[in-house]
Amino acid sequence: MKFLLPLVITAIIAPFGLTDEKLKGIACRSVHLGYPAPAGTEFYNEVTVDKSAEGTYFMVCGWSKGYFGIQEQGKEKKVVIFSVWDPTAGNDPATVKDEDRVKMLHKDDAVRVKRFGGEGTGGQSFYDYDWKVGETYKFLVRATKESDTRTAYAGYFFNPEKKEWIHLVTFSTITKGALLQGYYSFVEDFKRNKISTTHERMARFNNGWIKDKDGKWVSLAKAKFTADANPVLNINAGVKDNVFFLGTGGDLENKDTPLGKTMERPAGKEPPAMPK
Repeated sequence: MKFLLPLVITAIIAPFGLTDEKLKGIACRSVHLGYPAPAGTEFYNEVTVDKSAEGTYFMVCGWSKGYFGIQEQGKEKKVVIFSVWDPTAGNDPATVKDEDRVKMLHKDDAVRVKRFGGEGTGGQSFYDYDWKVGETYKFLVRATKESDTRTAYAGYFFNPEKKEWIHLVTFSTITKGALLQGYYSFVEDFKRNKISTTHERMARFNNGWIKDKDGKWVSLAKAKFTADANPVLNINAGVKDNVFFLGTGGDLENKDTPLGKTMERPAGKEPPAMPK
């Protein structure tokens, strides 16, 4: 989500019996992992959610032009979501000229696609999928240079029940021919109803890889811990059992990796099998 900044509030919400400390913000602080790696053509990553709540986005594969992950939207509704931005500024999708808009090149029959706004504008896709806490899910973004003007970004999700990769959607956007760069993951609370700040959200991100422009796979062994401007400190990140973890909300304390610091895990030996 282009890191929307929650407002800071000072009132105690007495009817709910919640403390001022937990209700400093309208939303949990958005927390991120930034992966240093070269520009590339493929970005693979995995996520295992340990704790979730309604209104949570576990974004697994983010880059300079879009993001890809899973959401718990509420009322037992869960989805895989893949979005790519228009190159233009502004938040009203109706004001973007046709020639400047994200174009859809492929869509799986089970996927819904729409335009979005409010956080920049672009193309967005949804795949209804009842993902589970404690299960590991695999994601791949593949970039193809269409011309000196546009790049196509394809989103693939591995469905463990079907035991197959699903090519969800391909969006093309204006990039001046750029591929993949600026890699990151995040955990975000988009419920933003004050009560959501009391719910812990926690996930592990593991086995990340970038395929560089020369075809070499690079393991994502380092990650920088950052957050948005919300000043609350019930956030945390670190490395446990050689896996990055990232969390926000509830009773969490920032006791493992300080904000702004880079953590490191052992590099992977070889990437997993990818879709053709």
